[in-house]
Amino acid sequence: MNTHFKFTEGGLSAVKGIKTAGVHAGIKKHKKDIAIIYSEKVAAAAGVFTLNKVKAAPLLISEEHLDASGGFCRAVVVNSGNANACTGSVGLANARAMGLAVAEALELAEEEVLVSSTGVIGVQLPMDLMISGIKKACEALSAGSSADAAEAIMTTDTYPKEAAVETVIDGKTVKIGGIAKGSGMIHPNMATMLGFTVTDLATTPVMLKEVLKEVADETFNMISVDGDTSTNDMLVILANGEAGNRKITEKDANYYAFKEALHALCRKLSELIVRDGEGATKFVTVKVINAPTVEDARKAARSITTSALVKTAIFGEDANWGRVIAAVGNSGAHFDPERIDMYMESAGGKEQMMQQGMGLAFSEETAKKILSEKDIIFVVDLQLGSAAATAWTCDFSYDYVKINADYRS
Repeated sequence: MNTHFKFTEGGLSAVKGIKTAGVHAGIKKHKKDIAIIYSEKVAAAAGVFTLNKVKAAPLLISEEHLDASGGFCRAVVVNSGNANACTGSVGLANARAMGLAVAEALELAEEEVLVSSTGVIGVQLPMDLMISGIKKACEALSAGSSADAAEAIMTTDTYPKEAAVETVIDGKTVKIGGIAKGSGMIHPNMATMLGFTVTDLATTPVMLKEVLKEVADETFNMISVDGDTSTNDMLVILANGEAGNRKITEKDANYYAFKEALHALCRKLSELIVRDGEGATKFVTVKVINAPTVEDARKAARSITTSALVKTAIFGEDANWGRVIAAVGNSGAHFDPERIDMYMESAGGKEQMMQQGMGLAFSEETAKKILSEKDIIFVVDLQLGSAAATAWTCDFSYDYVKINADYRS
């Protein structure tokens, strides 16, 4: 397997043949609120979308367009400040109109445009501002504007999130760039909050869909800020083939080399989202090891990352490890309570809290040092197999409540 990918600069702009824009249209009072991602060539495309039964209108349109185009795409339009969710037939028509406005401005087929929105639920889009903003964004498209696009998709985010990696496949340098948004309502199921990735790899829509799902399950689907799955979660990838590699059509060595690089990119974006969790003061990695199956490991890890009791204890720097074990017991994972070991560690040290299902005497002083660090790791050893999974979360602080109590205002 190729292990020589490296991170590089530029986000979406690192990829040849990709133009982006981020503009202020007036949906939000002052900040950028419309982004467009445009591929100069027709690109293979794939997406994964929220499993929340309440799906926003733009997701339905994007799924429809991917089906109609056979998995090919030229552009993505995204607005922030308004989710266009729970807006009925009017919202559906408005989402379709967003895509059509981009198609007309860039002379594309309507089904070549994917649509995404984020923001307040249950409010109709201001379509006069939307259409004029889309025209403005199309005119502003350039090869170096990834940062503008990343800023334009933000809601309660405190900073834009972008990353890029490059690797060598089939003797060709392949680049992947991405942007994401997310800070609250973060507990993805099949997708991320909003994530947009592009690559110059040559491959097929079928292979893209396969690799995107695999990578999403290991990265974006393993993060949680507050346990709430959004109505608007989507993760999209476009591959325009500009790298000139032999087209990937099967799961060969080149496929896995690309997957490794895409995984690194998506993990980086996932981490940025968790670190920017609303009100977060801690970044927590949860490792479940020696589980019977990967699914058991994921269930246990995700249960820990969604436990309000675990997250508040972390904020209070309280070594209440029993909350971690209780979350494992509530996860539905298969394990033997009498075999479980548990550790916590950080730059402040390492301490074992539990062995063979029983609590150990531990140093409160060391535990306090461990939890006083910003980055903390919990390791839960089920000792019942060889499967493992890693999940990421943050703490619950006073500010999380304040942010979400005042969100609409």
